[in-house]
Amino acid sequence: MSALPLIIDTDTGSDDAVALLLAAAGGLGDIRAVTTVAGNVPLATGTRNALFSLQVAGRVDIPVHPGCERPMTRPLSTAQQVHGQDGMGDIGLPDPLRPAEERHAVEVLLSSPRGHPGELTLVTLGPLTNLAAALVRDRDLLTRYRHVYCMAGAADLSGNITATAEFNAWADPEAARVVLESATPDKVTWIGWDVSRRDAVMTPADQSRLERLGTPMATFAHRVNRTLADWARDVTGLAGYDLPDPVAMAVALRPELITEQERAHVDIALGDETRGQLIIDRRRSAPPPNLTLVRRVNEAGFKDLLFTTCAGIRQSRHDVREHQ
Repeated sequence: MSALPLIIDTDTGSDDAVALLLAAAGGLGDIRAVTTVAGNVPLATGTRNALFSLQVAGRVDIPVHPGCERPMTRPLSTAQQVHGQDGMGDIGLPDPLRPAEERHAVEVLLSSPRGHPGELTLVTLGPLTNLAAALVRDRDLLTRYRHVYCMAGAADLSGNITATAEFNAWADPEAARVVLESATPDKVTWIGWDVSRRDAVMTPADQSRLERLGTPMATFAHRVNRTLADWARDVTGLAGYDLPDPVAMAVALRPELITEQERAHVDIALGDETRGQLIIDRRRSAPPPNLTLVRRVNEAGFKDLLFTTCAGIRQSRHDVREHQ
């Protein structure tokens, strides 16, 4: 089977970079364009990181389009305390070989599915600002994509930026609400921080395994996440660092990795005390579901995809199904 046609929207920090490797180098994804948004780092920095990550994957041909520089209604708050000032562990990466495109990300999100209706899968790895801005202009945009996967929120209400909120949802909750208001569970799937915290923690043994692979992609993936590892140890208390964006990408590339999911009506809190917290209505009297929420994935399957890709081994979607 052919690779999955993708549009990827990212605020490229260190875990986004690994997600781009999975899509660009693993053989399962066919990236038509990457769009960037401010989030983990300012827009120009995230755009630079996306270009460099694709270069590491050997895909300098993929166009990268910068998008929104700040959330819809709020000032920009970054996660540079997590990913480093440059978003990539502050390891002194050189400038990428290729410049970004001039065409705005929102235009790309709007126009791409019109030329390929029902064909493209959209994966968002950062705040939902670009997608929300596109939805303001085309309320039916989500229906034009084959499916939309978003790394956003925490369905168990255990947060990483606040006590109850995940960073992408917290960074631009108004944008998240715009997406939720247009979403349907057959078209939109959210993969929250709770999933990576349970099923995608890179333990010290996993980190050593990644480092020992010795390939350019493995070395890159290991080095850029060093500040994330420190932050996870000091703030979230995980036995290693988690990889939320690669998990979301893995789910898009291999939906069979999902082991638990639910359909629910989801809203998002905008007030200061609970900003970015998901409001999941599971009552019998709840409005109809608007999202599919992934709750668990196959940890061994995810890590196999990660290590295989970083080792430089390409897969096909046919090969994946053959080994199920």
